[in-house]
Amino acid sequence: MKKFCCVMSGCALLAMLPLTAFAYPIDVQKTLNGLSIDYNSYDTDSDIASIQVNNFGTTDALCKVVFNNGPESPRTRNIEVPAGKHTNATAKFTRSIIKMRITLTCTPK
Repeated sequence: MKKFCCVMSGCALLAMLPLTAFAYPIDVQKTLNGLSIDYNSYDTDSDIASIQVNNFGTTDALCKVVFNNGPESPRTRNIEVPAGKHTNATAKFTRSIIKMRITLTCTPK
């Protein structure tokens, strides 16, 4: 009976530990101007967001990515995505992100 109580109290202690989940919603608005572009957005950390931009077309693309988490000033990244390749863009904020809004605008090079 003593072993059973010890095991049960260990489980209760484990259940009280905080979980470090930091998932937040990410909304992406895109303007692709006829290019074959796709993206994957990631919640890298509680204060870091990133997006992978994939170019499936035959034309190189110039993309502007604006990361906006609300109260802080937006972070803008200009990236070049060669035809048939992918490129990543990342932004770090000083506060924890509650909701991320990303604006992706791509034009042919």
